[in-house]
Amino acid sequence: MWIKSFLFTACCLFLASSLFAQADFEKKLQTQLISAENGDVITLPEGKFQLGGTLWLDEKRDITIRGAGKEKTILSFKNQKQGAEGLKITNSKNIKLENFTIEDAKGDLIKVQNVRGITMREIIARWTGKPSPKNGSYALYPVQCSQVIIEKCTAIGASDAGIYVGQSDSVWVNDCIARMNVAGIEIENTTNAWVWNNKAFQNAGGLLVFDLPDLPKKDGGNCKVWNNEVNRNNYRNFAPKGNIVGKVPPGTGMMLLAADGVEMYNNQILNNKTASIAIISYYVTENPIADSLYNPYPSNISVHDNNFSTGKRMPTWKNKMGFLFWLKFGRRVPHILYDGIQNPDYLDAQGKVKPEHRICIGQNTNGSFANLKADKKFKGISRDVKPYQCEK
Repeated sequence: MWIKSFLFTACCLFLASSLFAQADFEKKLQTQLISAENGDVITLPEGKFQLGGTLWLDEKRDITIRGAGKEKTILSFKNQKQGAEGLKITNSKNIKLENFTIEDAKGDLIKVQNVRGITMREIIARWTGKPSPKNGSYALYPVQCSQVIIEKCTAIGASDAGIYVGQSDSVWVNDCIARMNVAGIEIENTTNAWVWNNKAFQNAGGLLVFDLPDLPKKDGGNCKVWNNEVNRNNYRNFAPKGNIVGKVPPGTGMMLLAADGVEMYNNQILNNKTASIAIISYYVTENPIADSLYNPYPSNISVHDNNFSTGKRMPTWKNKMGFLFWLKFGRRVPHILYDGIQNPDYLDAQGKVKPEHRICIGQNTNGSFANLKADKKFKGISRDVKPYQCEK
């Protein structure tokens, strides 16, 4: 009997000691974030650490937060009681985050706002378990930032976008993996973004470039998307009701929504069952537009030298857009879809689109095309790509 009592007591003491150590780690780390001075390196030890509240770094400069490795240092917010974000960084300059895993925050895993110079490298940001609308919106979330580098990171399970860059300037996203999110990678109202050598698979939508209304920064532009593999993005859309990404049909490889100044080339866009690339205006969402400064039309787009898969596909029926594609094309949906809604201000005196606003499509392997004529209630759909064969 005494042996059972001893073992029970020992287990209780071990558990109490572990909980104390976890609380001590959290308190020590937050203290380091508060007291950090310019040029400091905050080193995270190896181990899995349970944290109960948001970690916050504010008004700092030249700070590095470095773990022992992606699967060696794990910051878990599974039992979070305070705050929403896992790690929040604001109003700072030249911040580096590298070599750790962060998981299961109530809200965004890493949110970075109003920071000039943010690097995220060799980070796994994930929600464990099955993807759920109860997961946070974004895994890696720089917003209103400049000089952004997201490199060799992995994002899993976000109910909006795994890797999201919004209202920012001068952005690199490269050599990353995004899977099991609603949107794998999303570039929104952002200028001068380079997105290359990434893999987006098993999301509802693989790679999105959006310009949306009602945001402080109105227009994105000068975005290059190349050498990415966008494959099998056929997972269900589990976005919470009301989110704009909730309108993305499962099975979407790439989507350009009201985007301006985007070049997509040398991408492998494979086995996405509903739409490989969709170029659409904001009107297709059927959401009202109250922002008088917002431009809802795609413009200055170039899609060239991409490789698309062959064979039949099956567009989703669980989305109005996907059902429409099935209704019009069955299992032979063209790979490049353009809604055909044009801004009349983009036309010259002869009724042709001015060169600076043209949508150019060419030299794609298996790159079948359709103009959906959405402005004519999808009647008279044209598969003729010749009007769009031009150079940017």
